Formats: sequence, structure tokens, C-alpha cells
Amino acid sequence: MTEGMEGSFAARPERAAIVGIQETSENGVARVQITLTYSDAEYSGEAEGSASVSARPRIVGEATLRAVEAVTGGRLRLTLDAIATTDLGESRVAMAQVGLMGSNEPLVGSALVQTSDSATATVKAVLDALNRRMAQVLG
Repeated sequence: MTEGMEGSFAARPERAAIVGIQETSENGVARVQITLTYSDAEYSGEAEGSASVSARPRIVGEATLRAVEAVTGGRLRLTLDAIATTDLGESRVAMAQVGLMGSNEPLVGSALVQTSDSATATVKAVLDALNRRMAQVLG
């Protein structure tokens, strides 16, 4: 019985990992750069928007999508349909809904916010929404 289980663990695909999140703000415009690593290479995505606190999660999410598109060599064309951070019981959770061009199926992911780091949780939520699709495209 453990034989089948070992095979399923061995088949787990590689996933993109966060290398860095860089944020700058100047003249009311925030810029975010997300850097991911996949298969020993680094890929970056950038986005910009209003420097308001309420706009920050969307900018982080958009930059993450651009980094994922770079990882996949443009084989995935993505839209950020929704992004939010909310309380769930005693935890704070980041959630992302991602659209895939050419598909009507929304992709949804979530991640716990650790020590008030909502940017990292937002990146992880977007990656959570996309990990299986990325594995299909890159596999």
C-alpha cells in the first residue's frame, strides 16, 4: 500500500518560489517587482499603480502574474480578477482569483498572512491559484 503513496509523492512537480519583493513609491505611484525562481533560473515581473494602501495588494498581484508569465515563457496569459485580505477565524488570509485567457474557469488561491507581511501572502495566494496550471504548461 505504501508503494502507491511513494509514487504520488515522487511525482510532485517543481514549483516557483519567491526570491524577492521590491517596492518603491514616488510621486504617488507605487512600483512593485516580484522575482521568482524556477529550475535554477530567476524571473521577474513588474507592475505599478496608485501608492495608496488599498491599491498595494492589486499591484503585488499584478507583478506576480507578470513574473509567472515570464516563468512560462508567455504560454499563460493571465488577469487578476480579484485580490483580497480578510480575517478567517483568528487568522488573516490573502486570497486571489486569477483568470486565464481562453478559459472561463477561475483559478483561486489563498495563503496565511504571517507577521503582518501581506505582500508575501499575496504572492503566495497568486502562486497557489496557479501552481497546478503552471505544472501542466511546464511539465
